[in-house]
Amino acid sequence: MKSSLFYDFVLLNAGLVAATNARRQDNGTSSTALFDFETIQLKTSDLAQLNASMQALFTFGNASSVDASSIASSRSACKVFPGDADWPADDVWDIFNDLLGGALIKTIPIASSCYNDWNYNADKCAFVTDNWTNSTMHEEDPTSMMSPIYQGLTCMPTTDPTATCTLGAYPAYAVNATNVAQIQLAVNFARNTGIRFVVKNTGHEFSGKSGGAGALSVWTHWLQDIRYEGPEFTDANFPYTGPAFTSGSGVVGVDIMKAVSEQGMVVVGGEARDVGVLGGYIQGGGHGPMTSVYGLAADQVISARIVTADGQFVTASSTENTDLFWALRGGGPASWGVATSLTIKAYPTTPVTVVTFTFASGGNVTDDTFWLGVRAYWESFITFNNAGIYSYFFVFPPAAFGVDYFIMSPFWAPNHTQAETEALLAPWFGKLTALGIEFTPVYNTYDTLYEGWDASFAQETVGSDDAIVGSRLFLQEYLEDEATFNATFDAWSGSSRNNASLLVGFNINAPNIAGVDNAVLPAWRKTTLHTMQGTSWTDPTNFTTMASARAKLSELQLAWKAVTPGTGAYLGECDIEEVDWQHNFYGVNYDRLLSIKHATDPWSLFWTKTGVGSEVASVVSNDAIPDENGRLCWN
Repeated sequence: MKSSLFYDFVLLNAGLVAATNARRQDNGTSSTALFDFETIQLKTSDLAQLNASMQALFTFGNASSVDASSIASSRSACKVFPGDADWPADDVWDIFNDLLGGALIKTIPIASSCYNDWNYNADKCAFVTDNWTNSTMHEEDPTSMMSPIYQGLTCMPTTDPTATCTLGAYPAYAVNATNVAQIQLAVNFARNTGIRFVVKNTGHEFSGKSGGAGALSVWTHWLQDIRYEGPEFTDANFPYTGPAFTSGSGVVGVDIMKAVSEQGMVVVGGEARDVGVLGGYIQGGGHGPMTSVYGLAADQVISARIVTADGQFVTASSTENTDLFWALRGGGPASWGVATSLTIKAYPTTPVTVVTFTFASGGNVTDDTFWLGVRAYWESFITFNNAGIYSYFFVFPPAAFGVDYFIMSPFWAPNHTQAETEALLAPWFGKLTALGIEFTPVYNTYDTLYEGWDASFAQETVGSDDAIVGSRLFLQEYLEDEATFNATFDAWSGSSRNNASLLVGFNINAPNIAGVDNAVLPAWRKTTLHTMQGTSWTDPTNFTTMASARAKLSELQLAWKAVTPGTGAYLGECDIEEVDWQHNFYGVNYDRLLSIKHATDPWSLFWTKTGVGSEVASVVSNDAIPDENGRLCWN
């Protein structure tokens, strides 16, 4: 039975919802108009209709009146968790849902249809099983994570319906956000109740940042508006005149790429079609096929609109909330607030030539010869950087195919003809031929960058439960001296030759073309290679082998760090157990970022592992791979 408090609240809620929907507010001085979903905002006057106990749940915070140390001394040992005495009663969740207009979703694991204890349905289970590696299915679920390892693997597709399915690191509830007021209510509710808070856009994230056991999540997936601001956009808040787009934070790569192409433009986005390019991707820096030409995605942001930890909806730009604006562009995802939209630079499209090919050991090509061919590629890295080339390649160890196997997929040459691209590749290809390595390059030239992108980058497979990765940035200067070149290449190739690791590489440079001042890791500006390695296991139920693989990855990472002192790693594709992550992910920017974090979020509401200020807490998990499957407790 619902309490009288609930029924009293329903009467008040009718007026609150009506007022919130009727009032469509402008915000800030940015010259870009708000999207319709951003005009629906929560204000203090709305909360005046609630009784004191309800106001306490949904009132705004005041970051300037508190400090992180005083909050730390007064809070409980852990975030409030389901089953705790302080966990909100069902009536309170019902009230919250009504305030949200019915947007609160109680989590049902995406694979629960495979289990008797949930809602077993053979057809639905078969669909989930068949589509488990399809990113779209996970993207369209309010809580699913594309990297289930960090969920704890507690509810995977199965053929045994008698097995056990639990929430693990899936949040307890999610808010299906379709306006700013809903996000503000969620932020205020989580902060005031002490519940963990997380944000999910698409769930395309390699280290579990969109999950959290016992958390309240905001799902921004449906904030999908896109607006072309014109070819000569000028914003008084930013020293830029030129093409620009404003986009909701829920827009994915394929949609923004297609939309801008219809105006004859291109933006800096990722190669993955399902990445939410206006969310954590940009906040982490964001690299992609046009980075070697125009810089990182974070370099493109003109202004952002965001709900901060105090529940306020603000504009961040070069003249408003300037510290927050600096931090949002490269200072890490899920740390600063819930972004609702961003305005970004665009550029006229150009033709692009794309090349794909493979080569392998075997026959007369020994293992040593194969690696001489790969080394020859390294010898051209800086030349390719200077030409604005982006290369995405893989080196598989013999354990995968029985031979060493190199895949270029693709060599991306924007604004280069086929003849110009052939000339660029000629020195490397000449060395491969001299080594007796056979390969057959396939050239395709496209009239627009979108056509090339659409043809070159297929939808990625996700849902792996058997591997983890780490990464490192390798600088151009390491290749300019023979001794450091040899040491660097040997350490990198040794991960495959001596340890059977798959190597994934991006021959890429991220120049700061416009001299933008942002929080991007400085090492990006001198990089020639962003590369990943990994370890794997065959049985995701074997704690010992998984823990061993975890330890092995740390060992492999140390070998790379030894030859790349003072550089760092891309936090969007990284080892979540990175040692000295403050330096490796943020570099010299960390102290300033931490100061901004304390000023804007003294409550540590936006907590994510290896995020700025995350030293204050940790997830208590007993799984072989450290994940989000456990309470978040204060250190």
